[in-house]
Amino acid sequence: MRLATLLCLIALPAAADPFVDRVVDTVALPRFDAFASAAGALAEAAQDDCSATGPALRQAWNDAFDAFLPAQAFRSGPMEDRGIGIAYWPDPKGFTEKSLIALLAANGPDLASAETYSGVSVAARGLYALEVMLFDPAFKTYGPEDPGCALVGAATADLALTARAASAAWALDYAPLLRSAGEPANTRFLTTQEVRQSLFTQLLTQLEFDKDERLGRPLGSLEKPRPTRAESRASGRSLRNIRVSLAANEDLARALGADQTEGVLPAFAYARSVADKLTDPTLADVGTPGGRFRVQELADAIGRVAETCSAELGAVLGVAPGFNALDGD
Repeated sequence: MRLATLLCLIALPAAADPFVDRVVDTVALPRFDAFASAAGALAEAAQDDCSATGPALRQAWNDAFDAFLPAQAFRSGPMEDRGIGIAYWPDPKGFTEKSLIALLAANGPDLASAETYSGVSVAARGLYALEVMLFDPAFKTYGPEDPGCALVGAATADLALTARAASAAWALDYAPLLRSAGEPANTRFLTTQEVRQSLFTQLLTQLEFDKDERLGRPLGSLEKPRPTRAESRASGRSLRNIRVSLAANEDLARALGADQTEGVLPAFAYARSVADKLTDPTLADVGTPGGRFRVQELADAIGRVAETCSAELGAVLGVAPGFNALDGD
């Protein structure tokens, strides 16, 4: 058998891809590590003082939310089965409040530890359930001896465990899987192009989520705006969530080659400038003509970012958008 034929039969390691390596090393892994650290600090703050009125606990929750938003873009991989337990939103039927009321009324073993709490309804887990407990006037009046305090302690510990597991899974399992596309043992990603497409699609998915959910839900319709549907109204961070997510999306786009495009970074810059003009932290002014115009302007700007990324960034990467996590079955 000739040498050339022998070489063809030997499984060679896949060549490193600069885009994939940059996303993994400078974006994904640092984000999940930061989220795990912030979620751990939140659980520690709850151990020190689990009462809702404690400023340290509220600040730790805000820090954890800030750390989660950049990681949220990576919905595939380790977050496919963990994401909903971290961030159950939108919640149009109010399952979070209903589930928390039921747990508090039962005051049973579900509040005992993170391990048992991980088995409760996803609506009562994660950042949004904790937001209700810490900021909703109907829930935040509990003290150290109240079941609410035990619930917050278990829920924060559960969140910390979930965040650590996601971070570890990314570092130990998913990152190597992304880097080894095309190798015989990798049955999920058969080519590096599939990895690029997956990461690219996740960027577009997050931009879509910001536009259609974070902004689209409170915008409602021209005849019937829905300001009460804004994300994180109770904590007063609806606008902040959009700004943090937009900045994180820009960083991800840069890692995917935005500096090699003509229009992607200018589109992000324009969207940032529009966001900076908004002043209502909960987007409540969508109920006024002027307020609605400004919020709609931001939604349109983010839509243009997504369109520009789809065309120009896709060309740089040599891929087209794929199926995304928000498309449903």
